[in-house]
Amino acid sequence: MLIVSYDFEKDRPRTRFSKFLEKYGHRIQYSVFQIRDSERILENILTEVNIKYKKEFTGADSIVIFRICQGCKKKVLRFGYAKHEDEDVVMIG
Repeated sequence: MLIVSYDFEKDRPRTRFSKFLEKYGHRIQYSVFQIRDSERILENILTEVNIKYKKEFTGADSIVIFRICQGCKKKVLRFGYAKHEDEDVVMIG
């Protein structure tokens, strides 16, 4: 699992980056996404950051990517609605 956290001073790059991340995962907080970990996805994100965002960074902008291993994923504590995110959903039609 990847956790991507970002903070952009300007609305436009913040909105573009969040829409970009929506292709790969889902939002777990306002500027935090949970994304399935794969080398291809990580490379896509890093390429996008380096090509489109890094050159526009101001002193207040940041992107942080955490790689959570399978063993550590089991140690993640979730509360509130977040505690149901990893549960399987059964639909009966």
